[in-house]
Amino acid sequence: MTDTPKQRAAVILAAGKGTRMKSPLPKVMHAVAGRPMVDWSIALARNVGAEKIVAVVHPSQDVLIAHLGKHHPDIAIAYQDPPQGTGHAVRCAEGALAGFEGDLAVLYGDSPLVPAATIEALFGTLSGKTGLGVLGFEAEDPGLYGRLITAEDGSLEAIVEAREATPHQLRVRLCNSGVMAGRAGDMFRLLAKVTNNNAKGEYYLTDLVGLARAEGIGCAVAVSGEDDLIGCDSKVDLAEAEAIFQSRRRRALMEAGVTLVAPETVFFSHDTEIGPDAVIEPNVVFGPGVKVAGGAQIRAFSHLEGAVVGAGCSVGPYARLRPGTVLAANVHIGNFVETKNTAMGEGAKANHLAYLGDGAIGAGANIGAGTIFCNYDGYLKHQTDVGEGAFVGSNSSLVAPVRIGNGAYVGSGSVITKDVPDDALAVGRGQQVTREGWAKNYRAKKAAEKAARTKGKD
Repeated sequence: MTDTPKQRAAVILAAGKGTRMKSPLPKVMHAVAGRPMVDWSIALARNVGAEKIVAVVHPSQDVLIAHLGKHHPDIAIAYQDPPQGTGHAVRCAEGALAGFEGDLAVLYGDSPLVPAATIEALFGTLSGKTGLGVLGFEAEDPGLYGRLITAEDGSLEAIVEAREATPHQLRVRLCNSGVMAGRAGDMFRLLAKVTNNNAKGEYYLTDLVGLARAEGIGCAVAVSGEDDLIGCDSKVDLAEAEAIFQSRRRRALMEAGVTLVAPETVFFSHDTEIGPDAVIEPNVVFGPGVKVAGGAQIRAFSHLEGAVVGAGCSVGPYARLRPGTVLAANVHIGNFVETKNTAMGEGAKANHLAYLGDGAIGAGANIGAGTIFCNYDGYLKHQTDVGEGAFVGSNSSLVAPVRIGNGAYVGSGSVITKDVPDDALAVGRGQQVTREGWAKNYRAKKAAEKAARTKGKD
């Protein structure tokens, strides 16, 4: 008979002002790999099975509070005002977790790269007499990090701040990340005993270790890589976290069979999906929400966001696929083509210099160079439909709402304002007028005027 798994909850500390970011945007709303850092922490909590999640914020963080309400309406929000340390922050979440009797993890909203496996290992330390686990890392340069002092059996004896450590303790490289897990009831009971009798006058979460051991509650350490636990307090930190993510993602995709011609020049979002045998040329940027099927080619200097690219497609160079773009198999999008909220059927082509916004393009259709879907009337967006096998000549403007029928032709330079039936030809342009000798006479007239002006000055 196996034990029933304990319920899990997570408290995400996100009330920090982030003054070193030099930005009015709350620190945890700054993005890594196209995703606000707080969303990384929420996703982490969900990935390890947290049934209850509480974000601790400051009431002045309007942007953060609105973001949580819009994108994560199921999580609770607790307010810390004024901030009085990490221990105080966790206590602010106690009301939102009233009656919860499972295991609780304390996460940080500015640490975007913590792996779910690491938190699973941290929860895994909680068994028998061990009621508190701390996540540590082996630091190359421990510096001012708090040291995790362990016993011979590997249990955690104490967390010692660098400023208070002995020379022997300073040689310890196992450092405190701040992430902690424990039995929720024990954690809140012990937090009530934490004092602010220290130089900063704050309530420290790290004091739980000493209080737990004093009651005979065992403490343990789970270890993760130093890069996994990077905290982002400044734009420099953000750039370092971004570099770590990108390096890992590039390697993972190449190992999965994706060709990156110049890996260091390609940038991915947290959710980018690329199939095996796709080829990504240099200087390509993937915004959030992109899926590229195997065998597709994304050529140099292209930007994709919110787009689905089918097998065998060719995109770019210098193409921009905006949200809502869906390309079926073997579609060609060429240089300086922009698409938005447009679906293109199998084998359709737009090879040069076009804007295709709010449209549907049938299989095998050809969109000529310089074509514009005129989708906006100043108030509303409208749809343009191009049928299967249709041909739209170069430098045409299709004024939505409008439909070009299956197999229809649009003459080059046309402005199309009415639907074109299947297999019809539509030409919407002014009649050409040719005046023989006009250019010669015009040049002679201008030369005479110039001569007269020059003579007048003499």
